[in-house]
Order: sequence, then structure tokens, then C-alpha cells
Amino acid sequence: MAAHVPATQEFSGVTVIIPVVTETDSLDETARILKETSDADISEVLVVVCDRTTPESLARCKALHAQFGDRLRIHNQRLPFLGGAMREAFDLATASHVIMMASDLETDPALVPAFIEVAKKRPDVVVTASRWAAGGGFSGYGPVRVAANWVFQRLTSLIYRTHLTDATFGYRLFPTALVQAITWEGLRHEFLLETVLKPLRLGVDVVEIPTFWKPRREGESQNSLSTQARYVGTLLSERFKPPSAILRSAAARGEA
Repeated sequence: MAAHVPATQEFSGVTVIIPVVTETDSLDETARILKETSDADISEVLVVVCDRTTPESLARCKALHAQFGDRLRIHNQRLPFLGGAMREAFDLATASHVIMMASDLETDPALVPAFIEVAKKRPDVVVTASRWAAGGGFSGYGPVRVAANWVFQRLTSLIYRTHLTDATFGYRLFPTALVQAITWEGLRHEFLLETVLKPLRLGVDVVEIPTFWKPRREGESQNSLSTQARYVGTLLSERFKPPSAILRSAAARGEA
């Protein structure tokens, strides 16, 4: 790993970041599975809500105190959209590692133990779920979207000279020190691509684990076609940025 990137020597716990807008039953199911499979390794659950979070969804968020107690934090985001929610949550995370996922079950919460297993062995890497890795796949994505996704993934691999098969799926575990050291820019779903491109540019190893994607059962996707078009700009703009343009200054990180 490049010397200027903050080092993480061990895994001691994870902050799970979950943005919520309209999710209810799927949020409950996500929390149930996290509790049953990963409770001992979860230091905190950071639920991010916004002005558009429905009253019913907010009530479900607050009810999670029954499962996680003081480990549950609810944050009202100020920056807009998904990227804004994640950027603020990254800075609030207190555990050694952080997982970003969804509350609609498109990111399978049963996979969290696999993320943590890798982090315990290699605490300095980014771990990401891949729909294209052997053992992964799609259900209900549509043949045109699958084909377009495949082309974009191959283009990303070529431009960034990486073995990664899925750069756009936003289900990832990071060392907290890493995400708090990076200057993040995206506000919409292009932020998900940014969260793997910037670590790659810094020389951080990224490990993939397979996942099988299924469409959400409730709520509406916020990832429109116009938002997806922003991925191309992010893909190109991040390619030749020097580390000095990616990393925050010590003052910005709150260091002496």
C-alpha cells in the first residue's frame, strides 16, 4: 500500500451505514439478519435519513433501538442525495471499519460475515461485492441493463488496469481511516463508483466477494438513467488525479 495512505493494522469492529428513504419491511429484515449473523462484530449501526424519509420509515428506524440499543445512531443528512448521505456517514463512523449498504435488500445482509472475515485477515484492504464474480449474478435486472453493465465494467477494468469485475455496486467494506482521509466529491449514485476508483488510484488493494443481486421488493429506486450517465464523467475524471488531489489535508481530517 502507498505510504501516504493511513494504515489500518487490525479489525476491531464495524460501523454499518444504512440510508433510509421509503423502506420499512426490508429495513426490518436487513436489521434482523445483521443482528443474527454479525452482532458481535457490529460496533454501531448508523442509519441516515433525510427530508424525504417517510414518517413510517422513520418510525421503523427508531424501533431498531430495541435490537441495537445505544449502538444505533440516526443521522439527518445535510448534503443531498445518496452520495451526500454516505459522505457524512463516513465522517461520523467510529469503528475500525465501515460497511456501506442499502436498506432495500438489494445488498444481501447475510453477506456481512464474509466481508468481516476478509477484513479480519487483511484489515488494510477494501472489500467489495461483485455481481460478476464467479458465484454471483443477477435476477430481474433485464438483458439490456445487464449488457450495458458488463460493457461498463470491462471499460473500467481496462482504463484502470484492474482485475475487478464490478466497480459500480455500492456494497463495500473499508478501513474507516481510509474513507476519512479521502476527499469525496460525488453526491448521487456516481459516488458508488468513486468509492472504488479513488482507493485504486491510491494503490489500495480491493478484494471481491460474489453476490447475487435481486431487485428491491418495496420503495422506488433513486438510481435513474440520468444519474447513471454521471458514472462516465466520474470514470474519466478520477483516472489521472494525483494522490494529493485525492487525499484530504491533515487539517481537513482534524489532525494536529
